[in-house]
Amino acid sequence: MILAIIERLENISGEKPFNYRYYLTQYFKDIFDKYNILLFPIISEKNIDKVCNICDGLIVTGSAIDIPPKYYNELPMEGRNYNIDEFRLDKKAITIFAKYNKPILGICGGIQSINVCFGGSLNQFINNHDLKNSTHKITIKKNSFLDKIYHKKEIMVNSYHQQSIKNVAPDFKISAISEDKTIEAIERDNIIGVQWHPEQMMDFNFFEYFIKSVINIKKIDK
Repeated sequence: MILAIIERLENISGEKPFNYRYYLTQYFKDIFDKYNILLFPIISEKNIDKVCNICDGLIVTGSAIDIPPKYYNELPMEGRNYNIDEFRLDKKAITIFAKYNKPILGICGGIQSINVCFGGSLNQFINNHDLKNSTHKITIKKNSFLDKIYHKKEIMVNSYHQQSIKNVAPDFKISAISEDKTIEAIERDNIIGVQWHPEQMMDFNFFEYFIKSVINIKKIDK
C-alpha cells in the first residue's frame, strides 16, 4: 500500500543556505513502518494527478501556517501567519484525491484544509487549545468513525492548535466535539478529519482503522 502525505516547509533560522526545508515528523515514519506502508511525499502542486494514480489514499498533515481567510470569505486577523501557497497545495491534493474517490485523512491543519476546501469556514483564533504537553476531553458522536475505533463516548486528545472549524462544510458530519464545543472531528464518506495529532500520541488503533478503510474501499472498487 502507498499513501501520499503532504510535507510542510519550514524556515530554520540561522541555517543558511539550507534553512528552507520540507519535513515530516518521525511519528508518521514509525507508525507506517509498523504496517509496512510506503509514504509518498507531496511537496509540489505539480503532477498530483499522477501521484493520486499510484497512491491508495492521502494524508493532509498539520501545519503552523494559517489558511488565508479570503478562502472562506473573511478578512485577515492582525498578527496571524498566512500562507497562500501551502493551502493551494492542500486544496489541489484534496480535490484530486476526492475526485477519484480515494480516502483522505486530515490532521490538525489538515482538517481545517478539508473543511475550507469543501466550503466551510474557520475560527481564526481560539483560546486554551494551544497547550503544549497538555490534553483535553472530547465527546464522540455515536456511529461515527471514532465510535467504531474507540467504542467510547469520551477520550482524551492532545492540544496543539489555535484555529478550529466554525461552519462545517456541506454534507460533512461532526464526529466529535470538545467540552468548550470546539469541533474536533468531521467525516464524509471516506474523508476523515481530526483536530488533534493522533500520530504524536502513537495511536495505532486510529491509523489501523484508516488503513483498513482504504483496503475495504479498494475491495469494493474491484
